[in-house]
Amino acid sequence: MARFLIVLGLAILLVGLLWPYLSKLGLGRLPGDIVIERENVTLYIPLATCLLLSLVLSLIVWVANR
Repeated sequence: MARFLIVLGLAILLVGLLWPYLSKLGLGRLPGDIVIERENVTLYIPLATCLLLSLVLSLIVWVANR
């Protein structure tokens, strides 16, 4: 459990440090993300971004457990 928390903390730190560069790559505005804009409301559902982040985090955890 402690190893998992350390890896998770390092992954969050890494994403936080790389966030300005990741936003330039278009992370958060991928083709599978749903954006609904009305007069006073904008609904944003980042499906593709969540799938991509889930895949990356799963790979990180898999490598950490090996």
